[in-house]
Amino acid sequence: MTHVTLRSEFENLIDPYAPVAQIGTGFDFTEGPIWHPVDHYLLFSDMPGDVRRRWDARRGVVEVKRPSNKCNGMTYDAELNLIVCEHATSSLIRERPDGRREVLASHFGGQELNSPNDVCVHSSGAIYFSDPWYGRMPVYGVERPRQLGFQGVYRLMPGGEPKLVVERSLFDQPNGLCFSPDEKLLYVNDTVQALIRVFDVNSDGSLSNARVFASGIKSELEPGLPDGMKCDQHGNVWVTAPGGVWVYSPRSELLGKVRVPELVANLAWGGPDFRTLYLTSTHSVYAIPTRVGPRHEPYMSGRHAGGGTSPSSSPAAPVLTEGEMRLDPQRCAMIIQDLQNDVIMDGGAFAESGAPGHAKQQHVVENVRRLAEAARARGVAIIHVWFVVEPGAPGVTLNAPLFEGLVDSKAMVRGSWGAAPVSGLEPRPGDFVVEKMRMSAWEGTRLETILKATGRDMIINTGAWTNMSVEHTARTGADKGYFMIVPEDCCSTMNADWHNASINFAMQNVAVVTRADTVIRALG
Repeated sequence: MTHVTLRSEFENLIDPYAPVAQIGTGFDFTEGPIWHPVDHYLLFSDMPGDVRRRWDARRGVVEVKRPSNKCNGMTYDAELNLIVCEHATSSLIRERPDGRREVLASHFGGQELNSPNDVCVHSSGAIYFSDPWYGRMPVYGVERPRQLGFQGVYRLMPGGEPKLVVERSLFDQPNGLCFSPDEKLLYVNDTVQALIRVFDVNSDGSLSNARVFASGIKSELEPGLPDGMKCDQHGNVWVTAPGGVWVYSPRSELLGKVRVPELVANLAWGGPDFRTLYLTSTHSVYAIPTRVGPRHEPYMSGRHAGGGTSPSSSPAAPVLTEGEMRLDPQRCAMIIQDLQNDVIMDGGAFAESGAPGHAKQQHVVENVRRLAEAARARGVAIIHVWFVVEPGAPGVTLNAPLFEGLVDSKAMVRGSWGAAPVSGLEPRPGDFVVEKMRMSAWEGTRLETILKATGRDMIINTGAWTNMSVEHTARTGADKGYFMIVPEDCCSTMNADWHNASINFAMQNVAVVTRADTVIRALG
């Protein structure tokens, strides 16, 4: 099945030929997918069947709760307690790992809620949930009279009562909801109105400035309406829609459509690297590999119920919004590439290229040294990548002007001053050194062996030749499934024009482009 590309950016998010794998079928109507970041399984509900199931790659699908009170949307809080929307009880529930059950919300203004439907958790601990009346309909809930005369969206603070955060008449049936990566926006869709609204999230947690983000999410030719919805790490909005899932940019542009064989009700990212999109549909659950991950939610840090961080936490995508990035140092490696005398020092073999001048302009040595010191102190693996050849450059192919110039200049020869790292960036005890004879740090080296052995999947990519070595390393790393982070003030090349062209265009598609100070803050 071929997915539909409407704008080129869509193919940075998913391969247009990405396979749609059915991981379970034979259900009545599936909903509420959520991935456990520590124990690596998917939970989902079958509302008409009144059962909750789980799936993992080893055991497949197994039943875990019957009856399930016709539960719908589910998520975890930061302590990995399960938060559940129950249709049959009109309640929002917390289920603790030891089996304890706690009713978080069941009434508003002394009257029963309609039927909590979907839910998301803010980093403050506040829980936001939608409350249409689908759970008071037959099949998907328990048929019974409604007590409230409206369908709302609520905010619930720890230990508090639900507070209505939208106008009572705004929604016909509010359904899926999700935060932007920086939590400054909350998106809420309306199934009946076939649209998505977006709100500003104020410092006190209230919502304001309601406006339509996308409308007309319906079709006379294919079944499907707005239901489940998630934001990816770049702020794109993925919403169930006719034919599968429609993807909108933060600017409301429809980028493309993920095609699925059945009507899709909800979606959630999971898998060991949060790069698999799981979709609950009419009778089946599907899995699709993606090139992008979700916005970082509190539960993705993988804490146990006691509040401690689990050493076996599953990888989660870093928060990618500038100034808000968070990185786990134990998952990070910092590459210091080609910062050798021949490359960026006056008197080096490539001095006439302008590289020394641009390195000074970028303060690259000082910035890399400062970042490396902060990274080491936090447990980040430091990997020096050097271009080194033997005298006479045996084994260097003359298939490109770059390599011809290296041989002609007698540059980067082992044991020479030119091949040595610049002063201030020498390896420290515990650092790794990788040698190469190509632009990319990956080609023909032991880089990936080191990364796998040390459990690192986030790479802070620094060094010389922004538009060559750094960019080639970022491209290949992204293809291999690593999170690539490029602090642009820790890179340099021949001149500012070449540097900016790489940073502002090519690198934007394969890496998080940021600055040294942001990375230092993100490491904690």
